[in-house]
Amino acid sequence: MTQRGWVRFLSGPMAVAAAVLVTFVVTPAAQTAISDKADTPYKLATFETAGRTRVGLVLGTRVLDIAGANQHLVQKAGVKAVAIPREMRAIIEQYATVSPRLYQIANYFKANPTAGLPFAFDVEKVSFKAPIKYPWNILAIAANYKAHAEGMGGGRAEPPAPAPPARGQRGDPAGRGDAGGRAGGGFDATAAARIVPDRDAPIFFAKSPRSCIIDPGEPYYIVDGRMRTDYEGEMAIVMGPRPAYRVPRERAHDYVFGYSIMQDISDRGSERLREVSMFAGTNWFEGKSTDRGAPFGPVIVPKEFLPNAADLHLTTKVNGETLQDARTSELIWDEAHMIGFLTSRLTLYPGDVISSGTPAGTGAERGKFLKPGDVVTIEIEGIGTLTTPFKALSEKPSSKPSQ
Repeated sequence: MTQRGWVRFLSGPMAVAAAVLVTFVVTPAAQTAISDKADTPYKLATFETAGRTRVGLVLGTRVLDIAGANQHLVQKAGVKAVAIPREMRAIIEQYATVSPRLYQIANYFKANPTAGLPFAFDVEKVSFKAPIKYPWNILAIAANYKAHAEGMGGGRAEPPAPAPPARGQRGDPAGRGDAGGRAGGGFDATAAARIVPDRDAPIFFAKSPRSCIIDPGEPYYIVDGRMRTDYEGEMAIVMGPRPAYRVPRERAHDYVFGYSIMQDISDRGSERLREVSMFAGTNWFEGKSTDRGAPFGPVIVPKEFLPNAADLHLTTKVNGETLQDARTSELIWDEAHMIGFLTSRLTLYPGDVISSGTPAGTGAERGKFLKPGDVVTIEIEGIGTLTTPFKALSEKPSSKPSQ
C-alpha cells in the first residue's frame, strides 16, 4: 500500500501518529538536497599541514581539505560519491565534472560548523603553496599599464650607474636600458599613448614554471653583488578547463578558469655580460628568468566568484610602504586581447598562467631597487595577499647533494 493509502486507511489518533511517522521518514531525505549551484563563493588553494600537501577549498578563515570534505558529505549528507582529483591542475581540467560537488561542499559548510572536523583548518595554521605545481606555461606581458610604460621612459631620479652598455647596443642586454634603469632596446615610452589594442599586438615573454615559481612566503635570493632586483605586482590569469588555440577575443573569457597573484621579479641589468653582441636591445631571458623569479599564490579564485576581475584594486608594498597602486581596468591590453594574441601563436593549456602586467611605481621608475631584508607584499582585491621576503643568496641553506 502506498504512503497516501496508509493515511487514508487510518483515522483518528492513528492518522495523527501516521502523519508524524511520515514526517519523520521524509525529513532526512529533504536535508540531503544540497544545492549544487555556485551559491557560496570560495577560493581554491594548495596547502600543507601535518606533513601532507592537500588541495583545499577556502571559506573565510577556514580551509577544507577537499578530499575529506567530499567524503564527509557522502557519509553525513547522503550525496552520491564523486571522485575529485588531489592535484590542482587536474581539478581545473575536470572542473566541469567536479564543480557541482565543490559547490555542494561550500553550500553545506556555509550552514554547518567545521569546528572539530579533521579536514578543516584555520588558514593561519597551514602553509600555503603555489596553487599549481607546475603549469606548462607562464607567459608575461610587458608594459601593459600606460603609466608604467611612461615611467620606464624616464623622468625620475638616477641611481648610480654601473658600466655602460656594450658598444653598438641600444640599452643593455638584461633590460636595464640606459644607466638610469630605463627600458632600452629601442623602447619608446611615448608609444603607449598611441597603442590601439585591436591593431597593435602586445609584447610577451616566457618564464620557466619549474625554475621560477616559488610558494607564498618563500624567499627570493638576490645573487650577491646584483644590485638591481625589482618588484612587479601582477594579477595572474589562470587558464582552463580546456586547451585554447586560435580563440577569438569575444570567446576568450570562456577559456579562463580563474585569477591569482604573481610577482614578476626582474633583474634590471645588474651585470655586464658581454662586450660584443650580434643582437642589440633587450635580452628578456637575462632580466626575467632568474631562479625563483615568479612567486605565485596564495589562492585561485574561480571566475564565477570574481565577475569584476576587469576592475580590481592592486597594491604592492615594500616593507609596508605602498609603491604600486592601480586598478586592473587600467590595462592597455585586456584579458580578451591577451588571450586572443597568445592563442594565435600557441596553445594554452588548463592551468597555464598569464601574468597580466605591472602598474607604475617599480624600482626602475623610482631608481630604488630591492635589497636583502626587504619584504614585498602584493594585495589584489577579492583574491588575497602574496608576500615574498628577499634574502642574499649567501644566506640560502645549502642543499644536500643528490644521492
